[in-house]
Amino acid sequence: MHIALWSSYDAKRPMRLDSVRQSAWRIRRAEAATWVEFCLPAARLVPGQVVQVSSSPVSKDEAVENSAWLQVTTETLGRTFVLTDSAGSPLLRRYVRVQEPFLLDTYGPDQPIATKRYAATFGAALPPMTDPKTQPAPPPTLGVQDTLAFRAGQLLVLSTAGLYNLRTADGTSTGLLVEDSSFPALTSAAELIQPLIYLTTSAERKKLYDAPEPKRAVDRFWLDLAAGQQSVAKLLIRTYYGRVAEANQLFSAHKDGWMTDRGILYVVLGPPDVVYRSAGEEQWVYRNVEVSGGTYVFRSKPSTFAAEHYELVRRPEYELLWYAAVEQWRKGLIAQTSR
Repeated sequence: MHIALWSSYDAKRPMRLDSVRQSAWRIRRAEAATWVEFCLPAARLVPGQVVQVSSSPVSKDEAVENSAWLQVTTETLGRTFVLTDSAGSPLLRRYVRVQEPFLLDTYGPDQPIATKRYAATFGAALPPMTDPKTQPAPPPTLGVQDTLAFRAGQLLVLSTAGLYNLRTADGTSTGLLVEDSSFPALTSAAELIQPLIYLTTSAERKKLYDAPEPKRAVDRFWLDLAAGQQSVAKLLIRTYYGRVAEANQLFSAHKDGWMTDRGILYVVLGPPDVVYRSAGEEQWVYRNVEVSGGTYVFRSKPSTFAAEHYELVRRPEYELLWYAAVEQWRKGLIAQTSR
């Protein structure tokens, strides 16, 4: 394995080139992936640096395709544990499902783990032109609903959905969402209505919730947007809720991924054409000038529950772009660009 250490994503040349001998690897194969495990000396790493890993030699002058990139953060350097599935493979997500077995493995001796479940009722992200200062302040604390105790290395199964915090004896912690068994997909009528907050008025959502058969009302909502064309309605549903599920996979942390700042853009505007990353910042570039074209800036705002949380820098000039994108959905025009 070939390693390159960069001072930042914007650096022109790597600071250091290195390699890991095959004898120092450990390979584990799963049904859909192969994991390669190796160690790097943490003492040589500084927050803000970027580690590039490739199976091909890394040049000082040319980019290497098919590389893996990891930005070094204070949280990753200080982490003394890793979440894994029941087979010991890294759990590369911040959620598990109800009754899904998982492990918290520590580096070194197993430690006691204090676990708390919180009453977390976070709302969906605000549109990109909203001034956060005009919104009510969130509560300063979250109420604890339950506490558990176990040891690292012990197979754990949580039976109640919610937001959890797992803290080791040395003080390091991580947030973890426990979701329903169908997550990241949405299945119930209530779950299908919730993400429509980005496309509907409050009166329209109330009508959907109050309908005698909410699931049928959701189908009728999409059919109306498609002007009665069932094939178009099915494509709109598949595209919208497909993006919701992808956002849940990509961005879930202290709340469902579709509810986050990156999630709202991913669902309504789709995946960005280009993403630029630097220390503490992401820039999403959309090139469709007629609908959503522009650059959206996200800044890192880590918390106890979400070490990799990003907040959108909201600007009033996004208003016309946002309403144009929503109008594309409400007129069923997204189906034309999603074929």
